[in-house]
Amino acid sequence: MCAALIVWSSVFAQYFIMLEGSQLDLLGATVRFFSYFTILTNSLVAIYFTSQLWAKNQDIKSFWGRPGVLTAITVYILVVGIVYQVALRHTWNPEGIARVVDELLHTINPLLVLVFWAVFELKHKIYWTQIYSWLIYPFIYLLFTISKGYYTGFYPYPFVNVSELGYAMVAMNSLILFGAFFGISVGLLMIGRKI
Repeated sequence: MCAALIVWSSVFAQYFIMLEGSQLDLLGATVRFFSYFTILTNSLVAIYFTSQLWAKNQDIKSFWGRPGVLTAITVYILVVGIVYQVALRHTWNPEGIARVVDELLHTINPLLVLVFWAVFELKHKIYWTQIYSWLIYPFIYLLFTISKGYYTGFYPYPFVNVSELGYAMVAMNSLILFGAFFGISVGLLMIGRKI
């Protein structure tokens, strides 16, 4: 319950922080908020942790408790954390509560999920072939982001900004990102075989 509360709190806090500084209307600001992979993935984490509290609801529990679901979510949130630390942290300097929320979304929550994965995932029931299905979510996100950016001119991350970088460079950046998704997936499966 504590993990779910932490992640939900960080997502909602970031939403209100963004609303406070946004010049968009409520709908526009909300759409933009959910344009970020960080927000979508932290929301996914929050939903997962919440589902684990509903042990009596076997329909919910059985879906989110399937072997590989937690590993996929762990891959996604680890990519959020790593990409932020490597490519985005230097691009801005939040202060006060914004700094706390930023660290939760990009550092604390990923580590929290990794620890939860290490303890609770059914690692012996995960198969290598599942990795390819785990790539569907980031692939759909990338297509949506580039398509939406084409019409609106807004790209949530500088490394997918076609207007600034062009399609060739964005394609290269995307390959690097998918390499990270794939590499972390392989890494977790290898670690899972040993613990």
